[in-house]
Amino acid sequence: MSLIEVKDIYKSYGKKNVLNGVNFHVEKGECVALAGANGCGKSTLLGILAGSVKPDSGEVTYNGENPFKDRKVFCRYTGYVPQENPLMDKLSVYDNLRFWYCDSERSIEEDMKDGILKEFGLDSYQKYTVDKLSGGMKKRLSIACALASNPQILIMDEPGAALDIICKEDIKQYLLKYMQNGGTVVLTSHEEGELSICNRMYVLKDGKTTQLSEVLLGKKLMERMKE
Repeated sequence: MSLIEVKDIYKSYGKKNVLNGVNFHVEKGECVALAGANGCGKSTLLGILAGSVKPDSGEVTYNGENPFKDRKVFCRYTGYVPQENPLMDKLSVYDNLRFWYCDSERSIEEDMKDGILKEFGLDSYQKYTVDKLSGGMKKRLSIACALASNPQILIMDEPGAALDIICKEDIKQYLLKYMQNGGTVVLTSHEEGELSICNRMYVLKDGKTTQLSEVLLGKKLMERMKE
């Protein structure tokens, strides 16, 4: 049994069919990429995996458990980093973290001293309001919030989009560390650095997924996505 099983997922908005029988699986400790042209349904699919979007039909299971029958399964297994900013802009970095850490066994203070908050440099920005942060710091904070409950699965929508090289590399290195510690990653990306750490890739086209035999980068990937 795979950690994540996605079977025959369909989703439409009005008369537009976005997902037309999506099938794929993800094993524990893998990084799997979902690629495809803009508007092909990648974000919708990630939203379904994270529980923020309900499919019209089909099944998603985490370790054999159906999260749409028991939504606590989403909380136990997944952390979600959407492409748009999920943070509360007028609150401080620390207060945003308090919201996400409130039901966690982890300690903000400990993570500030020797954890992801320290690793991402957020310890130096605790009193800043989110609207004063750079795009890179906002993304670091979003990832830290998603990881507050120690999820086994990290779901990320274009994590490196519009970020500088240093921030992209920081995120890449953290994902490698997360996977080495048993974490599983599902992401959408056009970034070569992020795609290079993926074990497998699925291309989403016409609402269906096709697994690539290898990760194609740069021009080859873009050509395949436009076919």
